[in-house]
Amino acid sequence: MEKNTKNPLKSILTIVISLAFAGFFLWFALKGLDFKVIQKSLAKANYWWVLFAGCFGIAAYWFRAIRWNLMLEPMGHRISNSNSLWSISFGYLMNLTIPRSGEVARATALYGVEKVPVDKSFGTIILERVVDLVCMVCFLGLTLIFKFNTILSFYHFVIDKKEEKDKFVPNFFERLMIKIGVNDFDAFYFYLKITVLVVFLIGLIIFYRFKKEKLINFGKGILQGLTSIFKLKQKGKFILYTIGIWVSYYFAAFLVCFALPETSNFTFDDGFFILVVGTFGMIVPASGGIGAFNLAMKFGFMALFISMGKSGELGGEIGLTYSFISLPLQIVIMLVMGLISIPMLAKARNKIA
Repeated sequence: MEKNTKNPLKSILTIVISLAFAGFFLWFALKGLDFKVIQKSLAKANYWWVLFAGCFGIAAYWFRAIRWNLMLEPMGHRISNSNSLWSISFGYLMNLTIPRSGEVARATALYGVEKVPVDKSFGTIILERVVDLVCMVCFLGLTLIFKFNTILSFYHFVIDKKEEKDKFVPNFFERLMIKIGVNDFDAFYFYLKITVLVVFLIGLIIFYRFKKEKLINFGKGILQGLTSIFKLKQKGKFILYTIGIWVSYYFAAFLVCFALPETSNFTFDDGFFILVVGTFGMIVPASGGIGAFNLAMKFGFMALFISMGKSGELGGEIGLTYSFISLPLQIVIMLVMGLISIPMLAKARNKIA
């Protein structure tokens, strides 16, 4: 296997950009916040519910580990569930350092203990993302059915706020552009998008030209991984474990609501809304979802409170309180499971050495 040389400058740049995203979203979420309100809410929280939610968070790891085994089986690889679990845990740990690096780290970790080719296992990981997207769309559908009024209420709230301050106020970047003679920002942003797209396409063409053979071979391995779903020997179990993963995600998100007095009366359909909003927040490439998840929860809970006839400002504060419980819970699970995975993977590698 060819030795993988990493560019440290690229890794550092990725981390810096990720932290910048996290810092920006966190600043935006906390802007104008009364921290005393959050401190009081956190002091009143019942953390037994948080612990209960954490159990479902860990259960999702186990269901995903077993399901990954089922996906690799059609390609002739029968791996142990424990090696699958620790490879997944290691991947999530890497995501805390460099966003989206966990997929490659997970496939590489599995190769170290089970000798499954990275391109094939990476193909199944992409397939997982496709299946997860389908599940996410299902939850989005449930949210639109049961919480459409919540979305509509928040939409009207945003529109009203926008009408209150409809005057154009240039930001720092736009003030710099005005100084050098740019006045039509609609045209400026349009041509900027076109320029970025052209540069991106040129970069792809150059990259393909010099890495054509490697890309084709890697693509074949990924394709084999993607098509493994059509060769599954245990389709019923695959569906069952997929349901188990997302039910675990749902309860890991929903049960935290019972920890706070202000949200302890939330219903199951509120849980659909919280899961969907939180997932959108975690998609943003910020370190550990920090900032983006907090902001998503702030707006999400504002929408829920407004639809209930309550204060949107209070909803935002409670949403941030929720995020300061739920997000650390997720990060602690990633850290604990990830740190345990390092010696467990090392032990497994020593056995096959």
